[in-house]
Amino acid sequence: IAEPLQTWELLRDCQSAVSTPLFRCVDLEGGMVDRLKAVLAPAPAAATVAATGDRKLFRRQGRLIGDEVRALGFNTDFAPVLDLGFLASRSVLGTRTASDDPKKVTLYAREFLRGLREARVLGCGKHFPGLGEAALDTHHELPAVDKSWPRLWAEDLYPYRALKREMTFVMVAHAAYPAVTRDRTPASISRKWIAEILRKKIGYKGLVVSDDLEMGGVLAATPIEQAAVETLRAGADLFLVCHSEELVRRSYEAVLREAERDRSFARRVQQAARRVLAFKKRSREMKVAATAPSKKKVERLRSAMLRFADGTR
Repeated sequence: IAEPLQTWELLRDCQSAVSTPLFRCVDLEGGMVDRLKAVLAPAPAAATVAATGDRKLFRRQGRLIGDEVRALGFNTDFAPVLDLGFLASRSVLGTRTASDDPKKVTLYAREFLRGLREARVLGCGKHFPGLGEAALDTHHELPAVDKSWPRLWAEDLYPYRALKREMTFVMVAHAAYPAVTRDRTPASISRKWIAEILRKKIGYKGLVVSDDLEMGGVLAATPIEQAAVETLRAGADLFLVCHSEELVRRSYEAVLREAERDRSFARRVQQAARRVLAFKKRSREMKVAATAPSKKKVERLRSAMLRFADGTR
């Protein structure tokens, strides 16, 4: 991401290389995680906007971010964060969380998602089942959240239960929850968490995606090839490998080998592929952006975000 037109052209060229519509994804939460701040304008953090208590501003943030994302050629934003802002994770998550109150997080996220939908951008709740009590950064280490099932259900899982029909994607975290699984298996490769709790108990019917499998949180538990296989076996529909082309290829080849070896795994992969392709076929958000962003439009987007940021301080 160097500048708006370059980004739009890159995404257009990626789509032109394949016949299947692509999820063209970006991380843009605002605040600490904002991939477009250098080419447009910094978006305020979730904590800053949520602190206003104004639903219209929550929705406005989602719409402004969605407009930026769509203008540059993306159709998917890996936001909003549904993690609760507990003290344990404050040094890691900082202003990425809207509140430590699950109902306030849900209210913020619902309006943010509505704003994204108005801009025809797909949203994603993350990081299931919740990193609010995780004191370690999953980019580098595997945290163990030693929290009881009743408390997880009432607190961390509340936003997923309340928003299950409003999220295109749920992203699964690289964290262990030993009180639930009785081991240190990351949720991202756990059938207990994905197939049993997210799918069956909560009833989520959208797309499930792993967090980046290059992150230390999952690699502390298993090599990336095995992680790619196990996240699909656990019930994920897609997995992320975000940096290394070599690791992309190794992960793909591992999935292919396992599907050729294991018929039940092959059926699981086919099920995931059918779910993804069916969604792409019916989704209006999957259409490619028709026109490149003009300098006038870019300036309009930049000015709108700067005004919004000033109004939330």
